[in-house]
Amino acid sequence: MIKSKNIGSPASIGFLLVPNFSMLAFSSAIEPLRMANQLAGEVLYNWCVFGATKDPVTASNGLAINPDKSIGDVVNLDAIFVCSGNQVQRHADPAVIAWLRAAAKKEIVLGAVCTGTYLLAKADALDGYRCTIHWENMASAREEFPQLVISPELFEIDNDRYTCAGGTAPLDMFLHEIRNTHSSDLASAITEQFMCDRIRDKHDRQRVPLTQRIGTNQPKLAEAVALMEANIEEPMTLDELSFHVGLSRRQLERLFQRYLQCVPTRYYLELRLERARQLLLQTSMPIVDIALACGFISAPHFSKCYRDTFGLPPRDERRRAAGQGEVTVVKTQSTKNGKVTNLRRTTICSASAPASTSTPAL
Repeated sequence: MIKSKNIGSPASIGFLLVPNFSMLAFSSAIEPLRMANQLAGEVLYNWCVFGATKDPVTASNGLAINPDKSIGDVVNLDAIFVCSGNQVQRHADPAVIAWLRAAAKKEIVLGAVCTGTYLLAKADALDGYRCTIHWENMASAREEFPQLVISPELFEIDNDRYTCAGGTAPLDMFLHEIRNTHSSDLASAITEQFMCDRIRDKHDRQRVPLTQRIGTNQPKLAEAVALMEANIEEPMTLDELSFHVGLSRRQLERLFQRYLQCVPTRYYLELRLERARQLLLQTSMPIVDIALACGFISAPHFSKCYRDTFGLPPRDERRRAAGQGEVTVVKTQSTKNGKVTNLRRTTICSASAPASTSTPAL
């Protein structure tokens, strides 16, 4: 629990804003604290916002916040939460990492909102703890920090380490904290004020389950997709999938065609390519290693499949994300006879490309 070191005093929480942080996730963390004070009629929590410096920190939506202080001015906090967002790897400021590493050696709660988990991991502040991160960054985090136990939960509270996914997950984590520290009545009153139907538990899924999209009357289809997602590095054959879900190949193909509008092999391929794209843009893994990690027999085969799906090869995807030179995106479309036809080519220069620290490989 987050409590003040001085009995009877409000808990003091600091929010470290990292450039490109998620405004939604940050707001979802700070608003329940504000409402707890308001409904309790007393100050239960104090908070401050700080950055690497006192310069304004811009969120991913373009809005900037002026920090109250810099990391060098922060003292006497009971908890520190790192708030980050997209492209967290390029914002791993060595000074911030060193500061977090020093903070981890003190008796203080350390937490992360959205991709802030990545920075705590870089600071070795999560070794020996369960943690979580936004689902889109989970594969890359597991590759870069194999020693960590990274769960797919909505949030994780492991002793004095608090981590959660992005979006509105911080709201659930802090409501959980308020309920445990103060009372269920206070937490419930906050949910009523925010018009939330309930406080989600940590075991609630980060992503919308397939069963909610296709209905609960197709458990075999959901089971087949779950098997695919669990076997990315060593893909199962269609016969193996059919055997494990207890259907014939033809029955399984009909289910995919009816509810997901594609054949099982295509759906499986797109799952693997999406995982590959996450690793490509969020890590510096060599392309050949990404290919193997996503079940492709060779880098050329992976590059061809990637280009057919996303319109440009993996190397150019990284170059575009890093803003390195010009790349050509080939837009494709499948015709009725199954052949792929080039529609147009678009040249993208570095001035219009999003930034990233990923470096080309191979």
